[in-house]
Amino acid sequence: MFINNFDPVAFQIFSLEIRWYSLAYIIGIALGWLYCKKRLIKDPHILQLFDDFITYLIIGMILGGRLGYTLFYNLKYYFDNPIEILMVWNGGMSFHGALIGVIIASLLFSKKHNTNSFIFLDLVALSAPIGIFFGRIANFINSELYGRATDLPWSVQFVLIDNIKRHPSQLYEAFFEGIILFFILGYFFKKDYLEVPGKISALFLIFYSLFRFFIEFFRSPDPQIGYLVLNLTLGQLTSILFFMTGSYLLSIKK
Repeated sequence: MFINNFDPVAFQIFSLEIRWYSLAYIIGIALGWLYCKKRLIKDPHILQLFDDFITYLIIGMILGGRLGYTLFYNLKYYFDNPIEILMVWNGGMSFHGALIGVIIASLLFSKKHNTNSFIFLDLVALSAPIGIFFGRIANFINSELYGRATDLPWSVQFVLIDNIKRHPSQLYEAFFEGIILFFILGYFFKKDYLEVPGKISALFLIFYSLFRFFIEFFRSPDPQIGYLVLNLTLGQLTSILFFMTGSYLLSIKK
């Protein structure tokens, strides 16, 4: 068993606290940007537009992630405490909300520049596992989104939460939704799937949803929501919807 008593604050500069959660976003975005610029983008026109697109991407991701968490996961709390919606540094981001935000931002950017939105969404899909990996590591350090109780040898006791031995579900997600998904999509990139805009995006939705659905069986549901239809979590039900969306998208991208 491992004892998790990490401090969510990475370091402090005078009175300014730099949290692991913020660092995860910064590192994930920076590495994803480099990966796209140096490895993925071959079209000079798209390369020129990509720096401007990053601004849309960040805004869409943060607004979507925060509003998604507020509306879907903790509406009553934020309705009673609206000012805390702005306190992103305290945690509380929905991946699926961020995904919707990124899609909307990509659509707006592509319409402005008269380009196919899937060109940018495919680039996001290929690089997103990098950010997901660091985000889940930050979740682990912050003792949030922790797993269900277990007696397995690699169980973790999140002492900031309770004394129960739990699955380190954040690390499961970092491995499958981050590392494994990165290499799976990289394989399809090498098979020239990027030549058909939308195929990589579809595969991202399919594989991410599969990994998320099954790992949710090891993750504690949000206490304010609990289990829903068929004893599934909100994350699992949302993953089913996105899996169906990805499957449909893949079927029409020949």
